[in-house]
Amino acid sequence: MHRRTIIAAGAALFLTALTTSVLRAEQGESQNDDESRVQTGLSYAKTQGINLDLKGRNRGLVGLGSYLVNAAGACNECHTAPPYLSPSPFAFLGAPKQVNINCYLAGGVAFGPFVSRDITPWENGKPAGLTFDQFVHVMRTGEDPDNPGQVLQVMPWPAYGEMTDRDLRAVYEYLSAIPAINANVCGVPSE
Repeated sequence: MHRRTIIAAGAALFLTALTTSVLRAEQGESQNDDESRVQTGLSYAKTQGINLDLKGRNRGLVGLGSYLVNAAGACNECHTAPPYLSPSPFAFLGAPKQVNINCYLAGGVAFGPFVSRDITPWENGKPAGLTFDQFVHVMRTGEDPDNPGQVLQVMPWPAYGEMTDRDLRAVYEYLSAIPAINANVCGVPSE
C-alpha cells in the first residue's frame, strides 16, 4: 500500500512538472512570437521608407501594429491609391514591390460608389480623426463615423472586429505614428 502511494505521488509530481513545463514553453513561444511580429513590423516600415514617430510611444505596440496593418491586414491595398509604385506584372509572384509612401493610407481607392477613407493622423494627430474609443467602435461595429447609424459597406470590419483589444490598440498606435498625408496631393476627395 505504501509503495502505491509513493508511485501515485511520483506520477502526480511528474504530471505537474510536465504541465508546468509545457505552459512555460507555450508562454515563451508566445512572447517570442510577439517579439518576432514587432521586429517584422518595424523592419517592414523601415525598408518601405515609412518614417515612424516613436517619440512618447510604445515601440512594441507600434511594431505589432505595423505587422497587423501591413502583413496581416493588408490595409495598404484599399487605403492607398495606388498601393504600390511602378506596378510590376509579377508583383504577386514575389517580385519586389515598393509601397506608395507618398499616399500611404491616405485613402482614395474607389469601390463603386464608395471611396476608402484617409486613416493617417489628421490635424489632431488621431488616425482618421478618431479617438481610440471611436476607432474601436468603428472596428467592432462597422458604423460609419461620418454617418452614424450607417454601416461601412466595403470595409471588412467583421473580421477586424474580432481582433483583441491589444491588437486594436497596436493598430491605432501604429496609425498614430505614421506620417500624416495631405490627401489632396493624392487626388483624394476632401472629407
